[in-house]
Amino acid sequence: QAQLVESGGGLVQAGASLRLSCAASGRSFSIYVMGWFRQAPGKEREFVAGISWSGGSTYYADSVKGRFTISRDNARNTVYLQMNSLTPEDTAVYYCAGDRRPSFSVSHKLGGMDYWGKGTLVTVSS
Repeated sequence: QAQLVESGGGLVQAGASLRLSCAASGRSFSIYVMGWFRQAPGKEREFVAGISWSGGSTYYADSVKGRFTISRDNARNTVYLQMNSLTPEDTAVYYCAGDRRPSFSVSHKLGGMDYWGKGTLVTVSS
């Protein structure tokens, strides 16, 4: 089993930036596709961003495109989510997820991931 642990969440004001990290351990070598999801209070979990094993392909939800950047450092078994120009609508618990399949697909965006972290809370005040 692989374990994913998120960090970097917190309380910030609108317009600020945050960088989330997700460290993989255990059988992390089996993880290829990585992604970030979020769940706001009273809402369904939604896809935020995804990245291929090489990092050469990235995918974003329309709501974060141009503001968020996903990246990974395979040597450190870590995935990052740089979040800029945050708005109160970005307030949510952010989850890191990983999957053993090599190519990113629609099923990943729908939450079809093998491994999940416990989440980190991001709160953006107006």
